[in-house]
Amino acid sequence: MTEHLYQEDAYLRSCEATLSHITPQGCIVLDRTCFYPNGGGQPGDSGVLEFEDGTHLPIQTALYSKDRSQIIHQPKEGTQLPDGLSPGAKLTAHIDWETRYKRMRVHTALHLLSVVLPFPVTGGQISEGTGRLDFNIPEATLDKQDLTDRLHQLIANDDPVIHEWITDAELEANPGLVKTMSVKPPMGTGSIRLVRIGPDIDLQPCGGTHVSQTMQIGKAIITKIENKGRQNRRVRIQLED
Repeated sequence: MTEHLYQEDAYLRSCEATLSHITPQGCIVLDRTCFYPNGGGQPGDSGVLEFEDGTHLPIQTALYSKDRSQIIHQPKEGTQLPDGLSPGAKLTAHIDWETRYKRMRVHTALHLLSVVLPFPVTGGQISEGTGRLDFNIPEATLDKQDLTDRLHQLIANDDPVIHEWITDAELEANPGLVKTMSVKPPMGTGSIRLVRIGPDIDLQPCGGTHVSQTMQIGKAIITKIENKGRQNRRVRIQLED
């Protein structure tokens, strides 16, 4: 299994690791990693793997294995693996921090958006500096400026963002914690990661990366509200940097 270091410290930019194996597709599996794998609407991290001889292997993205026990580091297209690379090789993994941090800020802002709009979430996506959530909302008029003002108020509270763990059984006993209709938290490992904002602002299962204080989000605005069906509303946000 790959140790998911980003789950405990989203600010970890580099880590030492050992190569576990190379997949038939030429991808790298490590015993531990700070790379976030694609999932939950958040793209996988890019970066580089630096080997002891100074060789650098550019990584295009990170993905989960089918059983989610391992994280697969996919080299940039057209890149050759270093000669003689084999299991047991020592290396240092470095993520593209600037991109990751923007995604952390957007991801945390989307959690707050789900507080501003307390409706079931039908989908979502995170990009570099932008993001969106889809809501199952009855016919209603949504005002971009009003939503932006309410979002800013939550950001300005500068609440802490922390994570905690519960068991599968505890989540099953509290189904109201799950806001997403289309994607359910992965179960079967015995523990589920929750992300809490403030003492009582928001609490929901999430395996993604987030900032540690809401003020780190900075200024985020609602840029567009789209109708995607009779009750489906897509709300887009953007960081103003």
